[in-house]
Amino acid sequence: MKEHTTRLTLIRALADGAFHSGETLGQQLGISRAAISKHIKALQDWGLDIYRVQGKGYCLANELELLDCEKILAQVKCSHLSLIPVIDSTNQYLLDRVGQLPSGAVCLAEYQQAGRGRRGRQWLSPFGSNLYLSMYWRLDAGMAAAMGLSLVVGIAIADTLTSLGAQNIKLKWPNDLYYQDKKLAGILTEMTGQAGDAAHLVIGMGLNIAMSARDGDAIEQLWINLSDACENVPSRNVLAATLIERLQCILVEYEQVGLAGFVDRWNEYDNFLNRPVKLLIGERVVEGIARGIDKQGGLLLETEQGITPYIGGEISLRGC
Repeated sequence: MKEHTTRLTLIRALADGAFHSGETLGQQLGISRAAISKHIKALQDWGLDIYRVQGKGYCLANELELLDCEKILAQVKCSHLSLIPVIDSTNQYLLDRVGQLPSGAVCLAEYQQAGRGRRGRQWLSPFGSNLYLSMYWRLDAGMAAAMGLSLVVGIAIADTLTSLGAQNIKLKWPNDLYYQDKKLAGILTEMTGQAGDAAHLVIGMGLNIAMSARDGDAIEQLWINLSDACENVPSRNVLAATLIERLQCILVEYEQVGLAGFVDRWNEYDNFLNRPVKLLIGERVVEGIARGIDKQGGLLLETEQGITPYIGGEISLRGC
């Protein structure tokens, strides 16, 4: 859309973190100062922290590093990389193109207008604050073989963040990354296909990097940024390239060994291992001690009746 083109050009002008007058910006974009003001308001609605000082102009609160395909592809081989700054959903973009793109195709965005999480929840996606990445993967072994894939993707992300300097990254069954008992990232795996045929998987992730408290007000759970877990946060282009490479490697490994080959690695990262939790399954609540996962990806919960695996539901610390 034309308005997106204008706003993206405006963002690039402001990305250096310096002041830019409305008059200068208007001249650069060929629009009036009033139109600049209108677009600035729209960018603030996208989650960008832009402020105005009389006599100096507009300025981003912090310098902004934009995603760049060339920088990413200089670090990793990718069968197909789409960078769409403003999108409804990176997952939906790939789902709409299943069969048209090669396995391993990736979609990145700066801002999602309709990002979604597990169980149809909205995924808050402010512009340039986080990392929104989806990968398409064709699994020839079929839909049944995809059981537990989100768990393996979680391991890949945790491995990546740890290798880049983050400390004490943890996993929450079945699809979240945690730091200090707060949500750092979420994973959404969606699948299409028919029984007896290959499974077409779209694996999406949203990683909090430097989201403002204001933007996080709408989140209904405790959350945290990578900047809190990592003393020197790598650039988002480095993060994207490293995640793409690690996902490619771990998905190939998953095809060879299945989930059984990752159980011990999951348990090493498990944020809730040997802790009292409650499992929510619809209206039902089961309390017990989390004992890791089994070879099918089920949560092992110890109660007075013994240890029982559960496939569905959500967990939280008991009392939370």
